[in-house]
Amino acid sequence: MAALRAERAALLGFASHAEFATDNQTAPSLEAIHAMLGKLAPPAVRNAHAEAELLREAAARDGIEDLQAWDWSYYSEQVRREKFSVDRAALRPYFELERVLTDGVFFAANRLYGLTFTERPDLAGYHPDVRIWEVKNEDGSGLGLFLGDYYTRDTKAGGAWMNSLVHQSALLGMQPVVVNNLNIPKPPAGEPTLLSFDEVVTAFHEFGHALHGLFSEVTYPQFSGTAVPRDFVEYPSQVNEMWMLWPEVVANFAKHHVTGEPLPQDAIDNIEAASTWGEGFGTTEYLGATLLDLAWHELAPGETVQDPEAFEAEALQRAGVALDLVPPRYRSGYFKHIFAGGYAAAYYAYIWSEVLDADTVEWFQENGGLTRENGDRFRRELLARGNSIDPLQAFRNFRGRDAAIEPLLHRRGLA
Repeated sequence: MAALRAERAALLGFASHAEFATDNQTAPSLEAIHAMLGKLAPPAVRNAHAEAELLREAAARDGIEDLQAWDWSYYSEQVRREKFSVDRAALRPYFELERVLTDGVFFAANRLYGLTFTERPDLAGYHPDVRIWEVKNEDGSGLGLFLGDYYTRDTKAGGAWMNSLVHQSALLGMQPVVVNNLNIPKPPAGEPTLLSFDEVVTAFHEFGHALHGLFSEVTYPQFSGTAVPRDFVEYPSQVNEMWMLWPEVVANFAKHHVTGEPLPQDAIDNIEAASTWGEGFGTTEYLGATLLDLAWHELAPGETVQDPEAFEAEALQRAGVALDLVPPRYRSGYFKHIFAGGYAAAYYAYIWSEVLDADTVEWFQENGGLTRENGDRFRRELLARGNSIDPLQAFRNFRGRDAAIEPLLHRRGLA
């Protein structure tokens, strides 16, 4: 597959598939992508080594003298609990699905953008579990429909995602219809649906994609909403995650489903204090996969790989992310994203989007946070534009400059 992609790139006038794949992304060049990744790799590896020392100490108490990669998750969570008193499993009673949606996700959207959500049980979804809300602007004008498909089932794909069922288009007079999918286990009848911490983050994240689709104001459906370059599409959704722990929002939805008691402030403080724990590992394993992806797709036409394992080892060593304790998130044999999922030479897109996201979160924090003025600016200059203008120009129009990498380094504890 890599050889055929390289051959196609040559026929189209590119030196490699990586050059071809990144030619129409927001990243200005393949060199710019490598430059960004090169700024992240050394501090990520440094932090991974520091984290490993703490894990070795924890493992030694269990009589394990030789820490292995498969021990990492267990002892990382143990250190998180010991160092920051964060037991994420104990947070579930405070994250009931209805409250998370109505008093969290929708509440933040109302405060920031003036949106209202009216459930429409008279409208039939594609499955009995699917719920439908009519979304209106502050002035009462209709914006579109939002569908929520939150429960797992045997016939449903895993993971979480957003789809546009109807793309906004001024040309066709169409308003958007978007759906968020999660895979939350459905409880027995009469029991509450309690979410994990990560599922709450995902609910806010996927709703960021939904807002991108709902707010679209373009003429042609081809450029509507999330129809933007792959290295830009995760940016608005990652920004929306910030509201989950925003004081006004978390106080409104994070309440014990039985007693109604709010999530204790010390638990929130510990969650925020622990936010950078594990980022050395997380960033390094991600960068390993990203740089492996680029290595496969920077093969020249006619160049072949006889020993994939040796190729991987050399690519990781060359990139400076070869750690036995932190293997790449995906090895070549099961790297579905790049060999079956459309991310060939584009797995870097997640971190490229996060650079934009972290810089935007900093802007919100500097300008008063959850205000209508801030929401209207973000909606007008960025979310509404889709791909009708250069996405990086939309970012400049919003932020007033190009994105800086420093906010991301600070967020991940890599500064």
